[in-house]
Amino acid sequence: MKTEPGQQAPDFSLYDNEKNKVTLSEQKGHNVLLLFFPQAFTSVCTKELCGIRDNIAAYNNTNAKVFGISVDSVFTLNKFREEQQYNFPLLSDFNKEVSSLYGTIYNDWILDMKGVSKRSAFLIDKEGIIRYAEVLENAGEVPDFAKIKEVLAALD
Repeated sequence: MKTEPGQQAPDFSLYDNEKNKVTLSEQKGHNVLLLFFPQAFTSVCTKELCGIRDNIAAYNNTNAKVFGISVDSVFTLNKFREEQQYNFPLLSDFNKEVSSLYGTIYNDWILDMKGVSKRSAFLIDKEGIIRYAEVLENAGEVPDFAKIKEVLAALD
């Protein structure tokens, strides 16, 4: 399934790194930035998420919640979050259902791995409508965070 701006964001529930269930529809009233990433502890993923960590005020000041999502287990994500001191939750899509739902999954990735999340960004408004969507085929690239912030600033 392809998710595009203007569409209702597909609802889901996933466990975060602290084993709490997070449901997208329960975030209504907040803008939400979903950041799918291939795998914890890899260089580009670490750099991308550290950039969010270091600029979290820009998201907090616009009533936005940030969630990182990968197919790693909650245990791996908890260690990754602790080591990098991320100040936002990481959600485990271990069963690959949400990555598939959002059309952001590699069927084949490096080292013959299958079912890994593509690096992607989805900005969802307070009513649950997708306002920005970017799915990258090249895992070495990162989303356009300047554009994401621009769209986010225009939401309120």
